[in-house]
Amino acid sequence: MTYSDYKQLTFEHRDNGVLLITLNRPDKYNATDEEMHTELARVWRDVSEDPDTRVAVVTGAGKAFSAGGDLDMVERMAGDHERVAHMLSEMSDLVYNMINCEKPVVSAINGAAVGAGLVVALLADVSICAEDARLGDGHVKLGVAAGDHAAIVWPLLAGMAKARYYLLTGEMLSGAEAERIGMVTKALPRDGVLDEALSVAETLATGSQLAIRWTKRALNNWLKTAGPIFDQSAAYEMLGFMGPDVPEGVAALREKRSPRFPSAHPAT
Repeated sequence: MTYSDYKQLTFEHRDNGVLLITLNRPDKYNATDEEMHTELARVWRDVSEDPDTRVAVVTGAGKAFSAGGDLDMVERMAGDHERVAHMLSEMSDLVYNMINCEKPVVSAINGAAVGAGLVVALLADVSICAEDARLGDGHVKLGVAAGDHAAIVWPLLAGMAKARYYLLTGEMLSGAEAERIGMVTKALPRDGVLDEALSVAETLATGSQLAIRWTKRALNNWLKTAGPIFDQSAAYEMLGFMGPDVPEGVAALREKRSPRFPSAHPAT
């Protein structure tokens, strides 16, 4: 793919090889449907191979970074083995393509970041977050294991105690709290997030390119070492889509109520 082939990501070339990537479904708070998920999985290969790009900055259009997986997509996946198998492959591509991208990635987390959007926000090499942004991995509230990126990176960023708490409860946290516990690099007032991200990108784009890229490659061996943990969590997440809890999780989210999962209320 070339950048012109993308439908739900937009691209703006800035000075010194800075590429601004924007998740562009503002009417849906940049929730990831099948098309956006595919594009997010592929784009990091294109960035890595692009001779005109030194650093990528990724942000969301409108008020959110990304509101996570589109519920219509989730409903289409539930119980559909072919869709689930495809998503497992694509989820792996998203995580490993970000890890293996030669160029540094800076995320400008301008609002809510959940699910697949949070993968991009937190796997970025530098993450600049709005203090009032809401971040969270809500997989367990949907009725599936915390797959995506969570098991591979949350314990490294925040430690096991915090990772366990937030991933087992699905509780959201603010950008300010995310900075306090080490989940993001910096938290700032919302109107300064993109400018700071671009400033960091400018520093990286005008520095020693090989030195920066090789440092990133070495650091990301921590994530590669945890690859089997990610693979297992992703498989468990997809297995959950074949079970009875997901339809109830989706219904509860749509109806803005607490779920009554079949696994927690077995028939008597």
